[in-house]
Amino acid sequence: MRLQRFEDMQMTGKRHPFYIEYDVGFDDNGRLQGIQLDLAANCGYSPDLSASIVDRAMFHADNAYYLGEATINGHRCKTHTASNTAYRGFGGPQGMVAIEEVMDCIARFLGKDPLAVRKANYYGKTERNVTHYYQTVEHNLLEEMTADLEQSSQYAERREAIRVFNASSPILKKGLALTPVKFGISFTASFLNQAGALIHIYTDGSIHLNHGGTEMGQGLNTKVAQVVAEVFQVDIDRIQITATNTDKVPNTSPTAASSGTDLNGKAAQNAAEILKQRLVEFAARHYNVAETGVEFRNGHIRIGEIVLPFAELAQQAWMGQVSLSSTGYYKTPKIFYDRSQARGRPFYYFAFGAACVEVIVDTLTGEYKTLRTDILHDVGASLNPAIDIGQVEGGYIQGAGWLTTEELVWNDKGKLMTSGPASYKIPAVADMPLDLRVKLVENRKNPEDTVFHSKAVGEPPFMLGIAAWCAIKDAVASLGDYRHQPNIDAPATPEKVLWGCEQMRQNGGTRRLSNEQAELIGSSAVTASSPASEAPPGSPKRQFMTPTGSKND
Repeated sequence: MRLQRFEDMQMTGKRHPFYIEYDVGFDDNGRLQGIQLDLAANCGYSPDLSASIVDRAMFHADNAYYLGEATINGHRCKTHTASNTAYRGFGGPQGMVAIEEVMDCIARFLGKDPLAVRKANYYGKTERNVTHYYQTVEHNLLEEMTADLEQSSQYAERREAIRVFNASSPILKKGLALTPVKFGISFTASFLNQAGALIHIYTDGSIHLNHGGTEMGQGLNTKVAQVVAEVFQVDIDRIQITATNTDKVPNTSPTAASSGTDLNGKAAQNAAEILKQRLVEFAARHYNVAETGVEFRNGHIRIGEIVLPFAELAQQAWMGQVSLSSTGYYKTPKIFYDRSQARGRPFYYFAFGAACVEVIVDTLTGEYKTLRTDILHDVGASLNPAIDIGQVEGGYIQGAGWLTTEELVWNDKGKLMTSGPASYKIPAVADMPLDLRVKLVENRKNPEDTVFHSKAVGEPPFMLGIAAWCAIKDAVASLGDYRHQPNIDAPATPEKVLWGCEQMRQNGGTRRLSNEQAELIGSSAVTASSPASEAPPGSPKRQFMTPTGSKND
């Protein structure tokens, strides 16, 4: 069955919208002392995957920051819309949006550069390095990545230039934001962290590969084929991959949680190494040399003083009654989580990233344009830089679209009103930054035993788009001389940006932050006392929304 676009939009699940409240305490340097976060997810009419999605939102509510004394509550709310479901990030982006809003609010309250507040709260390497679920943040690259991106993006110089521009421009305002990403890699349901693969070597030297992952345009098959080609030291065109099928590799885990290459690549590597060892043992026995004297290189095998093409050795091994088929298996090590104690190590490792975004906003219309985006992303030892850069670029644009243009609207009966491209606006070519600069972190292998020490690159880049949302709010905040945080819920459509601009002009912003009080102005605003004794009077308190997002965007 093939649905029409409007039918598909109305019937299928979307990303969970979140309603978020927070209460935070911090010191004079903006360093968090304690926080309470309440995350409420609109699950739609049935649970679907909402339990796990809210879990991941809670896991990622810290993003890159040490929270101090933290209480994080997740609520799964049944409503009268179509059931919402999993989408890129799986709840992680919603959790990260919350803490990035907190960082901006603290900066406005203290009159500091938001980046200075963010850096003050980064996880440390030897202290302040344990998450709210008691996993130690190891191999943390954020400080050095942020320093590199600050320098390459000329953050300080541009920040000052933007202040000068905004002071002399009454209508057009520029904004700048640099935000980090720390994303945990692994299924939070531990039993899903396993994969299988099947490899056959034929006597003509061709190699058949099947694995449990689903190729959906992300380059998974290319990467897994590269892994097998690297093990056998043959050209990748010798590898023939067939579509995932449970009659070849049974009991497959979903291709999700950014785990496709980590799991299936490792399983394929295992199968290839089993076969390679069989060939080494045969060659050593057949030619009477030590196994250490058998070397695979550039499509050939050196056996002592003899050099054979890969296909010839495969033919000889078959004639010698050596099995040229093998299954491979992999399960992620080290991970565990005790829900009853709310502690453990749910993630094998963390992927890091940072984005610096500059925008310009027309404060009379709410329209905006991204002028420049600089991205630095950590993929470990990249298996394929071209694929990885493409994933980073696409993830950023997708994340920025989620937080800016992609607004879904329901009527009071739960019917989706924005059911087509005329009303649901995904990013187009004109929404691309005029200047987009993407760089991968170099010479930083993943210390964990992943596929050739690479890192996942599926979901983490999506959260780089948060920088675009923060930059828009930074531009609007300039209307109040950066003393107030504009109340612009995501997605920051031009309409919402215009409302934010008008509120800033009329009353200095939706939040009046002073040494005595932080007050929310607006129909949905409430305040509550801070639970942290270290918090100064008037520490930020806020309610705000994160957007949904179509799984078809």
